[in-house]
Amino acid sequence: MPEAPLLRTEALTRAFGSLIAVDRVDVAVRRGELRSIIGPNGAGKTTFFRLISGETTPTSGRVWFGGREITGLPQHAVARLGITKSYQITNVFPHLTVHENVRVAVQGWARSFNFWSRADALTDVAERAHALLRTVGLAAKSAQLAAHLAHGEKRHLEIALAIASEPELLLLDEPTAGMSPEETDETMRLIRELTAGRTVILVEHKMKVVMKISDRITVLHQGQVLAEGTPEEIRANERVQQTYLGAIR
Repeated sequence: MPEAPLLRTEALTRAFGSLIAVDRVDVAVRRGELRSIIGPNGAGKTTFFRLISGETTPTSGRVWFGGREITGLPQHAVARLGITKSYQITNVFPHLTVHENVRVAVQGWARSFNFWSRADALTDVAERAHALLRTVGLAAKSAQLAAHLAHGEKRHLEIALAIASEPELLLLDEPTAGMSPEETDETMRLIRELTAGRTVILVEHKMKVVMKISDRITVLHQGQVLAEGTPEEIRANERVQQTYLGAIR
């Protein structure tokens, strides 16, 4: 018997007045999968992410995570269950050091916390923060203020903050937005490394990134699922070509 998906949506719908942003979307993502969500502007990608993360309540439909229905749960409750989202706009503390940013994230998700100890005395928290910075390639800049990082480095720091909670499901919202080709390549390498044993859903506009790192791709159009499949299947799909990919081969 096949394993149940980690995340599943059933007829998930969100309307804003007469505008239906997400329209009866059925998606199933298995554990360990890297799933990309693509589509034209206004296709419903961002709203779909917000519905999964608990930022937005569905108008109708249902969401399951790990076999548990989470439809309508607030964002903090969804996060505690193991779903973490990184945002399109960098969301770091600019006046803290790189290490302090990650340390705060690790402390916030620690199972136990000694309120009578100085934060910098919590060696296990500090060690976990250093390990995360090594993972995202920022260990050498741990003492630098986050405000002084390059754009791509800030995005990598945000990924470190997102994985500090050791989520079962990581939602990445356009992680290469605004990056140079070199920064994009480095971020692709980082995402590949992080996906080992982790489930990731990615919203991304750069087809080079999507086609190279995705296990499966879901294409949204006007709030509905237009197509779903492997990168090769999506690349060859005539409806997707006509609607979105154009001349990409």
